[in-house]
Amino acid sequence: MFEMECSAEDISTEGCSMKSDRAQRKRKVSRDVELEIELLLKAVPQLAKVFHIIDKIGEGTFSSVYLGEAQMRDGRRKMFALKYLIPTSHPTRIAAELQCLTVAGGRENVMGVTYCFRKEDRVVIVMPYIEHQPIVDIIGLLSFEEVRLYIYHLLKALKHIHQCGIIHRDIKPNNFLYNRKSKMYALVDFGLAQGTADTQIELLKDLTGLCKVPRPVFGERNLNSCTPLRSTTKQAASKRELVKLRKTEEPAPRSPLPVRTQSSSQKPQKTLQQGLTCSCYLTDRVCNICMARKQQVAPRAGTPGFRAPEILTKCPNQGTAIDVWSAGVILLSLLSGRYPFFKASDDLIALTQIMTIRGSRETIRAAKTYGKALVCSQELPRQDLRTLCETLRGRRSSRDNNVSPAAERSHDETLTHRPADPNLQPHRGGETTTCLTKQSSVSGGEVEEEELGWDIVPDEAYDLLDQLLDLNPSTRITAAEALLHPLFTDL
Repeated sequence: MFEMECSAEDISTEGCSMKSDRAQRKRKVSRDVELEIELLLKAVPQLAKVFHIIDKIGEGTFSSVYLGEAQMRDGRRKMFALKYLIPTSHPTRIAAELQCLTVAGGRENVMGVTYCFRKEDRVVIVMPYIEHQPIVDIIGLLSFEEVRLYIYHLLKALKHIHQCGIIHRDIKPNNFLYNRKSKMYALVDFGLAQGTADTQIELLKDLTGLCKVPRPVFGERNLNSCTPLRSTTKQAASKRELVKLRKTEEPAPRSPLPVRTQSSSQKPQKTLQQGLTCSCYLTDRVCNICMARKQQVAPRAGTPGFRAPEILTKCPNQGTAIDVWSAGVILLSLLSGRYPFFKASDDLIALTQIMTIRGSRETIRAAKTYGKALVCSQELPRQDLRTLCETLRGRRSSRDNNVSPAAERSHDETLTHRPADPNLQPHRGGETTTCLTKQSSVSGGEVEEEELGWDIVPDEAYDLLDQLLDLNPSTRITAAEALLHPLFTDL
């Protein structure tokens, strides 16, 4: 199922003859990584005939990526990225990822596949290697022109896969590789991809038969997971009782179950009356009828901080617009100089953070268009995106430009801590990186923001950002439409 006809006949199987170069490489590999490489070569021994695996260069929830060097028949040595999929991945999911890479990959900034190895349930996908730096390491050094080109090429990749009927579902900087020196871009990792109704990827259609709720992202609690096969008899009986209650014409009159009580002086809810559909709508309580309803299931796959509002509110009808939203979050990070911009522990906090930027009233209105009701205890104003980004970048004062304290507080809460030096910006792991406030150090010298173009960011950039972060997926700009935006006229 996973074996491929490959055009890699120019790769020599004399990979073991490269020992002389191994000693010359001064790459420091930890003992743990060496052990992982040894286990990989034992699991898929064919790899050793072709590749010298140098290092581990990436790790995700469902795979690990290694850097391998192959001896070509013409004497050249070429680097490849070897993606080793964990054995628990569903066979159809692995095959669908391969088909995405073969059908859509290799053009329009989408990573292609060169080779594939399989031994039993162990699969390794071999792809071209693009040397790149993580966004978190270079965000303070990027000029506005680099940001403009980055987003343009990301949208080109999204347009291409969307035309193929592929929803990527995990758009983030780590999955869009960027080589600043060669100006190369590559969209990678289709491990969570889904198909549209008219998808060209046949195997994506087969995925609809699998569990509709994806596996949780590593380190995050899945609040909408499938019921485990080993559920207790008590849980099963309770579920049957709820379903039975739902099927009855009239539930027995009972007091609603409190979820959150705001104050002891709050008036108690009335008991359910005959013929009353629901007594808890837009309240802080949940009634028996709602408790008896089957939990709504919707895909949640993706990385926290980049999920669209329709994912956070469990909208079952999710399309290519979720990828466009994620591209908008990336642009918001690049324009503000802050990465990650959103970082929440659960979906409700993530939705609240979006509200602090886009406004609570607008979020509630958008959710209503796809059948969701949101209640916000405090009205949050919609932020001006230019003012917000320039304030976070240090070009404006929040006191002088009416940036909402809630917006600043929400963003600060996504960070681990704020260091004493205002020129240092915290990011994942509690480390610090130079934030482009007034000046950054590049190649040993100081570069003013004006030299990087941040003093003349056009209005078109914020107009595009506004359309990418449209809360309503049905009116959100598409990748194809975004490429025609005035920001990219000369491209």
